[in-house]
Amino acid sequence: MSERAAVARAAARVGAEVAADAFRTEFDVETKAGPTDVVTRADREAQAAVVERIHESFPDDTVVGEEADLPRAVPDEGPAWVVDPIDGTNNFVGGLRQWTTSVAAAQDGEPVAAANVAPALGDEYAGAETVTLNDASTLEVSTKSDPAALTVVPTFWWDYDEREAYATVCREIVERFGDLRRFGSAQLALSFLASGAVDGVLTELPTNPWDTVAGVHLVRQAGGTVTDVEGERWRHDSVGIVASNGDPAVHEELLKVVQAGRDVDR
Repeated sequence: MSERAAVARAAARVGAEVAADAFRTEFDVETKAGPTDVVTRADREAQAAVVERIHESFPDDTVVGEEADLPRAVPDEGPAWVVDPIDGTNNFVGGLRQWTTSVAAAQDGEPVAAANVAPALGDEYAGAETVTLNDASTLEVSTKSDPAALTVVPTFWWDYDEREAYATVCREIVERFGDLRRFGSAQLALSFLASGAVDGVLTELPTNPWDTVAGVHLVRQAGGTVTDVEGERWRHDSVGIVASNGDPAVHEELLKVVQAGRDVDR
């Protein structure tokens, strides 16, 4: 695992460097599934650099990713890698610093090492059994339990015809917890949870492995809990995500929030 952790970090750094060179420069922006689902040349070039670095060390491993022709599902058997060259592309395009290059190593469908490198913030969350911020402090989730003191992040983005569900989730958060944040990058939100900067991350929407797997590993190794919307242990193919600082009462409140979102007629 130490070798895979080192390669995850090295690959994420390489991809982040490529993306950072294009950040706040002029480039074309393409849309995919909708007007807020965007991609740039930097996404593709950063992903190519990440994959090349992984295959230097593990040439036969499957690499799952968002862009190009990479597989989009994590295999349940054998080694694999999960890559997002720029998680938070809308932030990247707008010149906001909240984006990260994400690389996770998986074995038999479970993450075993991860790196989220956010060059515009100067932060690097990475590790295998132990995870750190900038090679210095060991990451630990918060120890808060008073709902009035907690900050919760609704992550991913609801389609226009699902905005009532989004409004419901946000209302539930502000009525149950102390504060709400939204960063536009699920991987960063999970990294912040792992570091104790926020206390919960959630959505009832379907998720993608490249947006979640690395961050989930960081949260778990930092002492947090990650489940699906039913409270079962989260997997790469789970529906939704509910991540907390591990306090059972806090996690139960987060599950109530996503259930309220699911109860909205769509």
